[in-house]
Amino acid sequence: MTRNPNRLFYIKTMKTLHPFLAIGVLCFLAGQQVFGAPYLSPVALAPGRDGKALYISDATGKRVTIFDIGTSKVAGAISLSQTPADLVFAPNGTHLYVAGAEPQGQIHVIDVARRRVVNRLPAGHTPTAVAVSPDGAKLYVSNRFNNNIGVYDLKSGKEVSRIPVPREPVALAVTPDGKTVFVANLLPTAPATSNYVAAVVSVIDTDSNKVVADLSLPDGSMSLRGVCVSPCGKYAYVTHILAHYQLPTTQLERGWMCTAGLTIIDVMERKVVNTVLLDEVEMGAANPWGVVCTADGKYLCVTHSGSHELSIIDRVALHERLAKAAAGTKVTEVTGSYSDVPSDLTFLVGIRRRIRLPGNSPRGVAIAGGKVYAAEYFTGTLAAVDIDPAATTRPQSLSLGRQPDMTVVRRGEMIFHDAERCFQKWQSCVSCHPDIRVDGLNWDLLNDGIGNPKNTKNMLYTHKTPPSMSLSVREGAEAAVRSGFKFIQFALPPEEESKAVDEFLKALTPVPSPHLVRGDLSPSARRGRNVFRKANCGDCHSGPYFTNLREYDIGTGIGPDKGRAFDTPGLNELWRTAPYLHDGRAATVMEVLTTFNPGDRHGKTSNLSKQELDDLVEYLLSL
Repeated sequence: MTRNPNRLFYIKTMKTLHPFLAIGVLCFLAGQQVFGAPYLSPVALAPGRDGKALYISDATGKRVTIFDIGTSKVAGAISLSQTPADLVFAPNGTHLYVAGAEPQGQIHVIDVARRRVVNRLPAGHTPTAVAVSPDGAKLYVSNRFNNNIGVYDLKSGKEVSRIPVPREPVALAVTPDGKTVFVANLLPTAPATSNYVAAVVSVIDTDSNKVVADLSLPDGSMSLRGVCVSPCGKYAYVTHILAHYQLPTTQLERGWMCTAGLTIIDVMERKVVNTVLLDEVEMGAANPWGVVCTADGKYLCVTHSGSHELSIIDRVALHERLAKAAAGTKVTEVTGSYSDVPSDLTFLVGIRRRIRLPGNSPRGVAIAGGKVYAAEYFTGTLAAVDIDPAATTRPQSLSLGRQPDMTVVRRGEMIFHDAERCFQKWQSCVSCHPDIRVDGLNWDLLNDGIGNPKNTKNMLYTHKTPPSMSLSVREGAEAAVRSGFKFIQFALPPEEESKAVDEFLKALTPVPSPHLVRGDLSPSARRGRNVFRKANCGDCHSGPYFTNLREYDIGTGIGPDKGRAFDTPGLNELWRTAPYLHDGRAATVMEVLTTFNPGDRHGKTSNLSKQELDDLVEYLLSL
């Protein structure tokens, strides 16, 4: 059998680093101690049916922690063989379904009374979110890197369907009547040069098991993280970043670059109602993540993983305000019509409590016993906040166990996600590099001139493949990290923090491609490897990182960049970093090889047959 050299490199690296997948499903060392106890990294919560306990998915601990609400202490833990992500109870509370977020993913079925795994359902590549139908008959699973939703008949335990969705589904919500599933897709799919670039929410009809609508959020929407449906079943709510990528990155004030969005969807009409901003005029609420409604529908709760906060929104007042804006009533100094709402940083004033949490990086959120609980990822704690605005108890961070001392890599990971270092907390590094990869957008960073936006790059192997940036304007990733803090976050952190980020990025390792077959190249990809040589692709894309570290003018420069030489990018994880080329004009690898390869300057592809092109694409997407 012909072996894939890139796979051998990956296996060798894995044996050296032994990384674990965390939520967001990154293969890197940052979240896991090599020696001693693992870090505690809670990511998702599920209240028990009796309301007495919370079940907590601990990504790096590889376990489900049982937290007793009455005593505010850990009451037990259930070990898992895979990295847990989302988890959900069967409606009768007897079983808990936990997504094992790894390439050969599984759904771990836990018998709650016995506190043990009693079954494992095979899933796709990195199952990330799970949801159960109200009657307990069906389980829905988001296979993130297969770009589909698995549907399981729970009586037989068999998968009955896989429903394609656009790109990286990471959150699910089922309506109370069980007729509809809402899917939050993390990233946009359009070319970055399009006039409108936004991720979508897919709407699945559960009778037909088909997507009946892909709802586009406002232009610039990406990094969708959470979705929930109101108890009445009338509205769905989605958290995301609203990026103002159309503007040069000259400032941060008033959300010039990034804002935090909450989009409201009409369930019956299957259409977007509006998007409200979760920030304030002089203070961002970076990286919104989890979202949940209280059982009475009165409040809507959102975690902000970048600014370490919780928003508790008066849901009734929110919809009253939206209705007035729709009628043309002036509800704030900014909003006098529906179209004003997505740019109004004062829209939630008076109807939202914004609460600073004691821990770091709140993600999953749940309601139990009159409190909002949030999973605080980096501190390994559980935040607890009273829902009642009249309550006098201060927010608490409750221990989930001993947290090991933070290594420099783990600290770098935390800093990469932390928006408190940013001027007015508008964004963090991960705001434009979700899961340390790409956001699918072009940004005009001014480091190579103005009016020539560049596509966001993958951070994998950046420290091993200098220079940095598309036009090689930074001599290496170390310089790029420090320039990023200075010119994008408008901050000057201590040098040891920049060094910690360097070490975190150096520890990243690739996620194996979903195009591999049992870890190896498919027959088509093996043929494509020969075409790779035939088309002279390896002349520039050589070595373990598929780059010779040189710059070339391949005829793709336009405007201010016409005739300029571009850095040869590495090809590792090419399958997950669309769109392609320096300005993201190519939505697919096939377009790179054909439509945007003038004069065969980017590989000799014009004489290739359709089969050869298909095989070459398959090989490239397998790296």
